[in-house]
Amino acid sequence: MDILYYLLPLVIASAVPLALVALGALFSERSGVVNIALEGIMLMGAFVGAIAIQQLEKTSLNLQIIALLGLLIGAFVGILFSLFHAFAAVNMKANQIISATALNMFAPAFAIFMARTFLGTQKVTIQGSYKIREVPILSDIPIIGDIFFKGAYLSTYVGILIFIIAVIVLYKTKQGLRLRSCGENPQAADSLGINIYRIRYAGVMVSGALAGMGGVIFVLSFAANFNATVAGFGFLALAVLIFGNWKPSKIIYAALFFGAMRVISSSYYVISFLNNFNLTSEIYSMIPYVATLVVLAFVSKKSAAPLAAGEPYDSGKR
Repeated sequence: MDILYYLLPLVIASAVPLALVALGALFSERSGVVNIALEGIMLMGAFVGAIAIQQLEKTSLNLQIIALLGLLIGAFVGILFSLFHAFAAVNMKANQIISATALNMFAPAFAIFMARTFLGTQKVTIQGSYKIREVPILSDIPIIGDIFFKGAYLSTYVGILIFIIAVIVLYKTKQGLRLRSCGENPQAADSLGINIYRIRYAGVMVSGALAGMGGVIFVLSFAANFNATVAGFGFLALAVLIFGNWKPSKIIYAALFFGAMRVISSSYYVISFLNNFNLTSEIYSMIPYVATLVVLAFVSKKSAAPLAAGEPYDSGKR
């Protein structure tokens, strides 16, 4: 039972950024633009967000307010960076896989260059501890209080709240319906007066905001410093999207699964069953990625991506 109390909060903390970034990808693909640049966008959000948090720590601001400001800055940077992908995909009608791959390759090189040039090192260290010791009243609830409301991060709760709001916007509002129609049949949507270009830009920008925010949550929750990587979370989020079959409810389960795989790989030493194998740490580190390959091999055939995802819009096509 003690192991569960230790592992479950870590699984939830890992699942939140995965679910948030996967939901961002859902927005983009439901609008008709495939966005596999999530790793690069997360990294840029984490980079600038970490620098902002580092500088804000020198002020007298409360740590939790600093964390919230860091999330907002990460979201803003994610939007800016995703605009490159939106311009290439929507205006230039470029191959969306290639433009996203270019962003994924550019982001770490840019972050390392800028960090070494202006900071003298590629590491951006955060000094403060952003854990909430306990949430008043809620932490007293038996079992649930220990798992969800003690030693958690504010960014985790914010991520869950944003996930709920984003799902409501996507499925319960007129704008969400318009966005989904652009990913299924953009010509029909255009005939109803919907601006396809504007909607697709909005979808990619939302994915950028959520991915940038996910990058900052990664830094605050796991790394305590930025070192030019987000440990493949952006690529795992893509696997979560596919495993979740482009549906938010299934994305949650998929994020919990991959979050559990990641926690097992990093905390195997507290699980006696796994520790008894006496394997090297590198073998355990492979667990999330091997699980990704296995899961995708079985579920990819049943995936139901939006029909027009990845196709540049052609108003003359019927």
